[in-house]
Amino acid sequence: MQEHRGRAYRGLRTPRAAGIAFLWFIGVVRDRLGEHEDRFFSTVTLGSGLLFVAMVFASTAIAGGLLATASAELAEDAERGLAAFGRGVIFQISNVYALRMGGVFMLSLGTVWLRTGLMPRWLVVATYLLALGMLVIVNLSLWVTLIFPAWVLVVSFHVLFRPSSAGGG
Repeated sequence: MQEHRGRAYRGLRTPRAAGIAFLWFIGVVRDRLGEHEDRFFSTVTLGSGLLFVAMVFASTAIAGGLLATASAELAEDAERGLAAFGRGVIFQISNVYALRMGGVFMLSLGTVWLRTGLMPRWLVVATYLLALGMLVIVNLSLWVTLIFPAWVLVVSFHVLFRPSSAGGG
């Protein structure tokens, strides 16, 4: 049991590193927009991105709290109830609300790309379709949670291996 708990605590480090990396991703994408940045859509993009990271951090903190209380001497019914409540909260935060914020992030960024032409049309169309999928079918399958990180990976590779056409550095 102690080995599983140690492995779970190590696994809780991953969202922390991913959240920090995503904040850098937001910064790089905004830098690429440069003078083309639209204040309205930039506000929506930044706000939804920050909310996404905050929700990932909150669900990770709740998971860490559940792990910490697992070693406490609780009545069996109380422990089961606390674990069920914690799992439900984590699921709602990370797989419903955070993913929807990720979808809003994608929609707003896709709209900026469409208006400015800074990204290829295929990526804009894919962004819209994936974002709508995240907003609509998030409750149907847990596989939907993989859409957002896969999209971030594709956009990151595109940004890394394509020269900047905006005024940013």
